[in-house]
Amino acid sequence: MKFPKGHTLEEIANLLQCEFVGAKDFPVLGMNEIHVVESGDIVFVDHPKYYDKALNSAATIVLINKIVDCPNGKTLLISDDPFRDFNKLTNHFKPFRYSSTSIAASAKIGEGTIIQPNVFIGNNVVIGDNCLIHSNVSIYDHTVIGNNVIIHAGTILGADAFYYKKRESGFDQLVSGGRVVIKDNVGIGALCTIDKGVTGDTTIGEGTKIDNQVHVGHDTVIGEKCLIASQTGIAGCVIIEDEVTLWGQVGTTSGITIGAKAVIMGQTGVTKSVVGGKSYFGTPIQESREQLKQLANLKKIPEILTKLR
Repeated sequence: MKFPKGHTLEEIANLLQCEFVGAKDFPVLGMNEIHVVESGDIVFVDHPKYYDKALNSAATIVLINKIVDCPNGKTLLISDDPFRDFNKLTNHFKPFRYSSTSIAASAKIGEGTIIQPNVFIGNNVVIGDNCLIHSNVSIYDHTVIGNNVIIHAGTILGADAFYYKKRESGFDQLVSGGRVVIKDNVGIGALCTIDKGVTGDTTIGEGTKIDNQVHVGHDTVIGEKCLIASQTGIAGCVIIEDEVTLWGQVGTTSGITIGAKAVIMGQTGVTKSVVGGKSYFGTPIQESREQLKQLANLKKIPEILTKLR
C-alpha cells in the first residue's frame, strides 16, 4: 500500500509517537507485508524469530520492538507494539469510510455493465465494461473489476483478512487496507468470498472461472485461465499460477505456490508447494498416480493375509 504522498521518517515516528533510528528525512513511501515489500516501504516485526527476515527484506523501514543493528540503507521505527502501530498506520492512511447509498458516488461503472437489484458497491470501486453483477453481491471499497466479468448472487468481494494476534484479552485483528482486483473475463459463482489484501492486492487473473461457494484468502494471487470448483478453500498469500485446475473441496495451507497447469483432484489437502504440469491427490498431497497405486495396494492386503494364513 503506497501513501498518497511521501513522508519522512520523522513524520511517521511523530504519528506513532515512537523513537527512530536513521536520518530524520529518510523517505517513507508506503507500508506492506513482508512478502510484497519494496524499497520505501515499512514492514513490521514483533518476534525475534523473524527479525533477520524483516531486516534483510526489500523494506527500507522496519517497525520493530527492539533496538538492533540496522543494515546499511535502512532505518528503524522502535515501538513497544509493532502490530498495534501497523494498524494505526493503516487506519490513518486508509481509514474505513461508511456509505449511505447502495452505490457510492465515487464508484466508476463502465458502459454496458448491468447491476441487478440489491447490489452494494462501495467507495472508489471501479467496474469495467459489459459486466453482469447479480443481486445481493457486495463489493467493498477500492475493489477493481475488469471488463466482461460475471459475478453471481450473494458473492462478497473485499471482506477483511483472517489475520489475528493472540493476546491475553483475546484476539486483535490486523486491519486490512488492501484491495481485491478482478481481471477481464473472470466468472465468479454464487456465494463466493474473496478477501482483500492486508496491504496489497488479492488478484484473480484474466479468464479464470470460479464455481459457487469458493473462498479466496487475503493477498492470494490466482493466475490466468484457472478453473476452481465448488467448496474449495484457498488460504492467504497463496500463488496459483496459470491454467491450474482445483476440483471440488480442495483446501490449501497459506503461503504456498501451485505451479502452472497443475490439476488438484477433489478433496485434496494442499499442504505444501507443488510443481506444475502434474496431477495431485490426497492429504497430505501426493502425485495422483502414486497415491492411486498406494490405494490399489491397500485393497490387496486382505488377499495377501488370506494367502499367508
